[in-house]
Amino acid sequence: MAVKPVAIKEFTECAANVYEAVIVASKRARQIHDDVKIELAQRLETIKALTAAPETEDDLETTVANPDQLKISLEFEKRPKATELALDELREGKIAYRYKEPIDFLTKEAKETKETPAEE
Repeated sequence: MAVKPVAIKEFTECAANVYEAVIVASKRARQIHDDVKIELAQRLETIKALTAAPETEDDLETTVANPDQLKISLEFEKRPKATELALDELREGKIAYRYKEPIDFLTKEAKETKETPAEE
């Protein structure tokens, strides 16, 4: 599948800047890819369970591809790529993202002791 050009200006409207848009889209693409990967593994596992036969060394040499597995694999290959879906979701405003809250490693007590001068 060919790579499609993307208008950068569309993404500056969706996020504060281009870099933020890239990060949001890439994280969403990874989530989509992980979901698709799990779905594919589940579907292939059910077919393997139905057609499971005891394997011997002779079977490994003469292994023929299962047509059902090939059909499922081709179906998943025809789906749009995860990055394309993530970019579309970002453009349409379907992705909600937020900044992480800054972590305050110093507790209030530690701040107070740090601010007071040490006694000698």
